Amino acid sequence: MAVFALVDCNNFYASCERVFRPDLNGKPIVVLSNNDGCVVARSAEAKAIGIKMGVPIHTIQDAILYHNIQVFSSNYALYGDMSARVSSILTELAPNIEIYSIDESFLDLTGIENCIDLTEFGLQIRQQVLKQTGITVCVGIAPTKTLAKLANYGAKKYPATKGVADLSSQVRQKRLLAITPVDEVWGVGRKLSSKLKALGIHTALDLAQQNPKNMRKQFSVVLERTIRELNGESCLELEDAPQPKQQIICSRSFGKKITQLDEMSEAIAGYTARAAEKLRQENQCCQHLTVFMHTSRFNPNEPNYSNSVSSRLLAPTDDSRTLLQASQFLLKEIWRDDYRYAKAGVILNDFSPKTGQQSDMFVCQEYPRPELMHLIDKLNQTGKRQIFFAREGNGRAWSMKRQHLSPAYTTSWLDLMKVK
Repeated sequence: MAVFALVDCNNFYASCERVFRPDLNGKPIVVLSNNDGCVVARSAEAKAIGIKMGVPIHTIQDAILYHNIQVFSSNYALYGDMSARVSSILTELAPNIEIYSIDESFLDLTGIENCIDLTEFGLQIRQQVLKQTGITVCVGIAPTKTLAKLANYGAKKYPATKGVADLSSQVRQKRLLAITPVDEVWGVGRKLSSKLKALGIHTALDLAQQNPKNMRKQFSVVLERTIRELNGESCLELEDAPQPKQQIICSRSFGKKITQLDEMSEAIAGYTARAAEKLRQENQCCQHLTVFMHTSRFNPNEPNYSNSVSSRLLAPTDDSRTLLQASQFLLKEIWRDDYRYAKAGVILNDFSPKTGQQSDMFVCQEYPRPELMHLIDKLNQTGKRQIFFAREGNGRAWSMKRQHLSPAYTTSWLDLMKVK
């Protein structure tokens, strides 16, 4: 019988901030979205105060002062590196792993129950991750991925589990299913849960007791699969190799509105270079590029303008220089003066494997330099320095607002902690 585990980091963004700031233990923490707009992560203490997910930061200023809430801008470098460290530990502990998101991973524990009690193994996972990273995780164990998700929900919600819930037993499965709202089931969103509740399906157990084929006819094959998984029938395999991306989008809202072409040119160049770096990490080349930009949709007192333009490249490429040249050309096609632009970005798609690319012998084009791109990526990933193209500029007054940014403790030499 298959055995899956879902390991989920508790309040991950807030926990990462706390790892290097032990003085924050016990204090409420919130992490903000791009441009410090809304709350996207909360510590347990912030949740207890009543801070809601997605609330605009300007609406809770009084609560921040009264409760001494610690506020942080999103530190993607720190969170990404801490996620990689957790994944590295899990890879050593389990035969196979699927990294599901930045703070969640599925493990294949099939056969481990013959060597060690699964609950005990889950506790060892928690201990190792906490010891080596300072991050607390919860572990849900079950014969299907959907039940493992549900077990993880129980491990977080009920302190008696000590952070590990094993649903190998059908008795335990039904007990948790009976007290879990249907909208907590993996894959059941807000709209679907409303429809299910209208049919009298209020708990996960109610859903598990439905006829799978009938629910498929009424809703979808996805819901049929969910019902089968809730009943212990494994329908979802572990994806140990992530699927290649179909497109890459690099976009940000600006810290201040852009009104000049040269500033927009810098922004588009920066987004293009970043997208090209991601493309090389995927070992892919692209042959289709889109540039888009628009003004704010939330200011009725300003004129609105939104536009995008695409181009098919002569040959697939992952060379930043080729993509930069194309994106600058496209930008000039859609740029209009006298507008205050709030956001822009680039989209890469039409991917093909990097190996075996065939150039067009009848078209004169710059020969790609993969060794140059590799060197730039390698230097930038060390954290010691930043190599960029002149078109990206170095002033970037338009950059994303991050007034509460913590140091990149683990990825920048300049931000290493200093012990006095």
